[in-house]
Amino acid sequence: MIDLYTWTTPNGRKVSIMLEELGIEYNVIPINISKDEQFAPDFLKIAPNNRIPAIVDHETGVHLMETGAIMMYLADKYNKFKVDGPEHWRMVEWLMWQMGGLGPMLGQVHHFVKYNAGKAEYAEQRYSNEAKRLYKVLNTRLEGRDFVAGVDRGEYTIADMAMFPWIARHDWQQIDLNDFPNVRDWYLRIVERPATKRGYDIPKYVTDIPMP
Repeated sequence: MIDLYTWTTPNGRKVSIMLEELGIEYNVIPINISKDEQFAPDFLKIAPNNRIPAIVDHETGVHLMETGAIMMYLADKYNKFKVDGPEHWRMVEWLMWQMGGLGPMLGQVHHFVKYNAGKAEYAEQRYSNEAKRLYKVLNTRLEGRDFVAGVDRGEYTIADMAMFPWIARHDWQQIDLNDFPNVRDWYLRIVERPATKRGYDIPKYVTDIPMP
């Protein structure tokens, strides 16, 4: 059994979507970040950076924070949603792109554009422009492809899973997915997967998945 400590954020949804795709049993432990539950001493023993999500694998004794590490661990353990050979590193490359670029930059858009509009014009423009640049990068990568890694048109991997919940907040970022048709088609492809909807609603339903 795996314990998943999570909340209704893009980072939390990455791992819940993956666990639903794997079809394994797991136990959800909500960590309400609006009530500062991420600072509880018991949680900090698992995730010293006081961020969700985190997992404890009671079968192996492994506990992990950081979504990239969690998803790579689960992909290796269950030998699913990863690619082998040279494309393995292409998958890792795009996973790291999400971890180091897409997620942090879109998070700044949420902070300055959605929640603090009008307080810092420079920051709003800087992060909004960077969001558009990153969407363009992803749109270019998906030209003639279904997914970001894998031979030919690619295959669905943890790299795609990691990106999806951030793109799912395109409305928060004031992004029209129709301006990025390859990203839009990729997004709709992932929305159609039953595990996406199940994982999106963990630990609780908030809204339907936004559609273009």
